[in-house]
Amino acid sequence: MIDPPHESESGLGMREASVQRVTKETKIEVTLRLEGSGRSEIDTGIGMLDHMLDQLARHGGFDLTVKAAGDLQVDAHHTVEDIGLALGKALNDALGDRAGISRMADRTVPLDEALVHVVIDLSGRGHAEVGLDFGSPMVGELPTQLVPHLLESFAKEGRFALHVRQLAGENDHHIMESTFKALARALRDAVAIVDGTDNVPSTKGTLTS
Repeated sequence: MIDPPHESESGLGMREASVQRVTKETKIEVTLRLEGSGRSEIDTGIGMLDHMLDQLARHGGFDLTVKAAGDLQVDAHHTVEDIGLALGKALNDALGDRAGISRMADRTVPLDEALVHVVIDLSGRGHAEVGLDFGSPMVGELPTQLVPHLLESFAKEGRFALHVRQLAGENDHHIMESTFKALARALRDAVAIVDGTDNVPSTKGTLTS
């Protein structure tokens, strides 16, 4: 069970948000706490997706709850897409006005032969460029073609620019896992509060419009 929110050591309130997305195809509940400890409670009905979202929480240092009920009897598309959208909205809501954040970050993470580079700009504008080369259509119960779609949905609703480049890799599980680990570490760096400033890191003076 994830603990209730508390004050950070710096005296800043914990940045967190809860989102519910309900359609005729899915019911998604997401709670995201940026000042977390890497704990997660994930139940999407898709084992490999659970594993990837756990990587996002664990390596990002976030506390993350995702509960999803979707029309998996059709296929995984609606569930994966709506999780990405709900997760992105939770991130956007948790960031608030984005004052004081580092904003931009990149990480390159290996897993054995796989190597993936992720770059993030929490710019207030959603855009994704995802270059992943999977060799098979499925990893467990997760269609590999839905991984870019998940990342694109996350970036769109999270209102950030995301670039993902696969530099090496042959094993699809390794490629996918190094992607989510790199995403987690880049997000962790980008959302971090820069000591000594509460300014919005933009010459426009806003990252929310």
